[in-house]
Amino acid sequence: MSTPESAAAPPKPPFSDYRYEAPGNVRKITLSDLPEPYATSSAANQARLVPRPPGLLPQAPAGFHVNLFAEDLNGPRVIRGRAERRICSWPRARRVRFASTAESPPTAGRNPRRYSSRTSTGPMASPLPARAASAVLYIGDTDAVVRVPYQVGDLEAKGPAEHVVDLPGGRGHWTRDIAFSLDSQTMFVAVGSGSNVDDPDTSPAERHRADILAFDPDGSHQRIYASGIRNPSGIAVEPGTGKLWTTVNERDGLGDNLVPDYITSVREGGFYGWPWWYMGSHQDPRHAGKHPELKDQVITPDVILQPHNASAADYLLSGSALSDEYRGDLFATEHGFLEQGDPHWIRVIRIPRHHAAEASGEYEDFLTGFVLPDGKYGAVRSGWPLRPTGRCW
Repeated sequence: MSTPESAAAPPKPPFSDYRYEAPGNVRKITLSDLPEPYATSSAANQARLVPRPPGLLPQAPAGFHVNLFAEDLNGPRVIRGRAERRICSWPRARRVRFASTAESPPTAGRNPRRYSSRTSTGPMASPLPARAASAVLYIGDTDAVVRVPYQVGDLEAKGPAEHVVDLPGGRGHWTRDIAFSLDSQTMFVAVGSGSNVDDPDTSPAERHRADILAFDPDGSHQRIYASGIRNPSGIAVEPGTGKLWTTVNERDGLGDNLVPDYITSVREGGFYGWPWWYMGSHQDPRHAGKHPELKDQVITPDVILQPHNASAADYLLSGSALSDEYRGDLFATEHGFLEQGDPHWIRVIRIPRHHAAEASGEYEDFLTGFVLPDGKYGAVRSGWPLRPTGRCW
């Protein structure tokens, strides 16, 4: 077990923890900051989830207001928003649920909504995200993509789920995020690994896992778009450029500050290292000597994040919903993880683009305060469907 939070020593910069977070704090981790493997032992912390103290809400940058919108949801994981002010949430109850958000803006002290399922597509094996395309809603199930009839503004599915294509399933990372190319002709599906660092050469269960797969919208023409991505837990296509982005949970077991999670644009045909390499030419010692021919092919990600922060989803801002300062920026939720000795993060981060084509490697705290001073914490899984008014969840 690790040192209790109250007694933990300050982490060595640029690594940090929740005790030093605040909206607007800018961070940047580079390859030269990475320690050697096993510089610390790997931790085994236990979650200590507690109710939110009355009146306590996360902190946001100046100009933003935090408000409780809904509560008593059964394990919501991902939210998708539409301009007509509808959201869908994916609870652990294994249903896709629809809800209307067309009420007037919330005010301080107003009672939050208590949602039950209006309608759903029916039980599935851990459905996570969904994307609307034409007149259907695509849903990423653990072992398949399915779709249901859907029109903009619907609060219920208009028919049963239709099977589109099978996906690699089994143990391990169960989320299957979906994104469509700007012309809607390519469906990207993120499939996380089945393990921490099992070798696909000797583990058949890892076939077509730790990949971003691509398909035609009807599920045909399967191909590997990018590989070596341990758990691409969220993917998004950048408006305007069509560039694909992903937020990735990297491997564990090499110490507190290895291996960093990351957010990156994704190159078609690109290889990102898992399980033999990481962060460019760093070889995982558990696979020493394997695949030397891949060393110079490993792509270093655009934005290196604190290790073990477990980014859950990402969202790209476009249009004029927020001020020009934020246009083109990425946001990601981080729910923290148990594989870390220092008190870890639960927060929302922003990746400022500064109106540039490429990310600079910087990221900053955006929404903080999910961890209490005594180290007990609430949780954040995902969010950021954005309405034209600038409201987000």
